[in-house]
Amino acid sequence: MDRKLFLKTLAVTPFMTQAMKLGELHKMTTHMDNTGKMPVLFLGHGSPMNAIEDNEFVRGFKKLGSELERPNAILCVSAHWETKGTFVTAMEHPQTIHDFGGFPQALYDVQYPAPGSPELAQSTKDLITKTEVGLDDKWGLDHGSWSVIKHLYPDADIPVIQMSIDYSKPPKYHYELAQELAALRNKGVLIVGSGNIVHNLRMVAWNKLNGDPYGYDWAIEANEKMKRFILEDNHQPLIDFRSQGRAFDLAIPTPSIIYLYSIP
Repeated sequence: MDRKLFLKTLAVTPFMTQAMKLGELHKMTTHMDNTGKMPVLFLGHGSPMNAIEDNEFVRGFKKLGSELERPNAILCVSAHWETKGTFVTAMEHPQTIHDFGGFPQALYDVQYPAPGSPELAQSTKDLITKTEVGLDDKWGLDHGSWSVIKHLYPDADIPVIQMSIDYSKPPKYHYELAQELAALRNKGVLIVGSGNIVHNLRMVAWNKLNGDPYGYDWAIEANEKMKRFILEDNHQPLIDFRSQGRAFDLAIPTPSIIYLYSIP
């Protein structure tokens, strides 16, 4: 997993439409201070054990948290919340969801009691014109969210909402949805995508885990190509990831990984 974050500028929609949206957003988020444009992060959360271990990935998350401007709120998109339709959590106190099995009890004991933000959830719903966004009061924060955010902001004092991935929609839908979220960045909202670029657990080389750093050729190829596409602002190959050959097919066995958005 590459710990480097990809800070990319979201493309704006035509000026007139965007100006209207920004005006509406200002009314909806008057409780938030205007800020400089917050970054967008994609964080590879890896094993749930990263939540309680001390390793290079965890140290990278902590360092990142100390360097970033403190956000007013966080909107996280996790690979572990797939729904029919698009939803955002809208409760005051989201639960800490332990959506995994077979790990030590110490991991299940972790709680991340960050507050939610019904106001931000409503603002996000009203900002999106591409689709209807539902307000959810049952989900909470799954480990794709809290296992990384807890290292960025261990005091759990920043409001966090989570947005789902619509498994019935293609990548282009999520790409365009991400563009509509761009205005939140100017209100101090840190947008976090959490997943892994390469994620094929059926092909993990378990016999290599305790040895020297190792990666299959196809995994290295897919990882490097995706990073290059992002850094070159070449988004179409990411949207058309199923047309990129065998390395991409093996690296992305299910689409939710690439749906964490191809953020422009």
